[in-house]
Amino acid sequence: MAKIIDSHKAIEISKKLKNHKKIVLCGGCFDILHKGHIEFLEEAKKRGDTLFVLLESDESVRKLKGKDRPANKQEKRALVLSSVESIDYVVPISLLKHDKDYDDLIIKINPDIIATTQNDPGKHHKIRQAKLINARVLDVIKKIKGESTTELTKLIL
Repeated sequence: MAKIIDSHKAIEISKKLKNHKKIVLCGGCFDILHKGHIEFLEEAKKRGDTLFVLLESDESVRKLKGKDRPANKQEKRALVLSSVESIDYVVPISLLKHDKDYDDLIIKINPDIIATTQNDPGKHHKIRQAKLINARVLDVIKKIKGESTTELTKLIL
């Protein structure tokens, strides 16, 4: 699918767009897509012209969310995300073990805006990355109570 691209292609596309389009970047696990994800992605897209979504690896999701996650493999998560109208590009990433690895990727994509949710536990990393490239970090929505993949998996189990 044309919306699912690797990080090298994302860097190439962002370089072409940078001078005439506002680039918004966000990332996450997006394990089981729900209302909170959709609202977040729609609001992120409103902040610019092109929305890139970095999609965490299965190994990264396991480290962040626990041994029983992800519920869906990265390939399936990417396919589902690619059907979301507000997303321009889905960028599945391999496990990035160090902050520097994430920083290097963000620097190369060079977004104008890094979209987050209010009270994002990783926001300090995003602020650090934004400073490296003179971008802005924007809270595009508040976290929606009861809308999380973790809550959904608890209900299912």
